[in-house]
Amino acid sequence: MFHKAIIFSLGMLTLAGCDAQKKTKTPDSAANTSGTKSSVQKEGIIYLNQGENKFLKEYDMNVTFKGISEDSRCPEGVNCIWAGVAVAQIEVMGTYTRPTVLLLASSDNAGRNYYMSQEFNGYTISMKEITPFPKSDGGVKALEGKYKVAFTIKKTEGSANPDATRK
Repeated sequence: MFHKAIIFSLGMLTLAGCDAQKKTKTPDSAANTSGTKSSVQKEGIIYLNQGENKFLKEYDMNVTFKGISEDSRCPEGVNCIWAGVAVAQIEVMGTYTRPTVLLLASSDNAGRNYYMSQEFNGYTISMKEITPFPKSDGGVKALEGKYKVAFTIKKTEGSANPDATRK
């Protein structure tokens, strides 16, 4: 009889634990839903947080903001000789194409191979904004994982090769 009471008690504790886990998972799934809403398009501009992935049905492509490969922008509150540049890694993949990583910069400088726009699969993808700016006290390392990009996608006019990508 004593063994039955112990087994029954353990079973009830297990069921209570399962119920508690279900209650804690509910807010996390709501947070993921709101995280996807950060990629909402405003006036044709697409916003993505670092690591965020979005399928854009109107362009038949999947877009992922992989991260920042370089950020030499002048920190806020500091006087610099050169404004610097930030380069975002944007992975794009069309419905029938392989994934391609585009390096989109915050400013154009052909001499250093920095471009704000690149072509992919008949579309021109143009960087509009990379935030936040580095701070003088924390630097770029403090911003890891906190970056957000804004870019536009427009149909390329007169593109002879729809699969062309400038490298």
